[in-house]
Amino acid sequence: MARIKGGLNAKKKHNRVLKLAKGYRGARSKQYRIAKQSVMRALASSYAGRKERKRQFRQLWIARINAAARLNGLSYSKFMYGLKQAGIEMNRKMLAEMAVNDAEGFKTLAELAKKSLA
Repeated sequence: MARIKGGLNAKKKHNRVLKLAKGYRGARSKQYRIAKQSVMRALASSYAGRKERKRQFRQLWIARINAAARLNGLSYSKFMYGLKQAGIEMNRKMLAEMAVNDAEGFKTLAELAKKSLA
């Protein structure tokens, strides 16, 4: 019985990696061994980047809420604590959106937070 060589499978594997490395510079997109390292690193970084994006957005929302709260005479922490005391459950994304686009609505929330703190 004739021996079956694994050339086809290896070629498919190599092409899959090289396709992912398309657009990389120099040997990173041409040579399998180097391309494989680059692709592995890129995939690991993209996973970490998706986690970091969530942290960065939360940070941005908090900065926007803080700026708007200070315009209304409260710090971020007092504003959030006041909302909690008033029983208003609103996530930071929506609060930041209000702070940017709906100043009057945010002012109303700030007044409610002030009342519940007093």
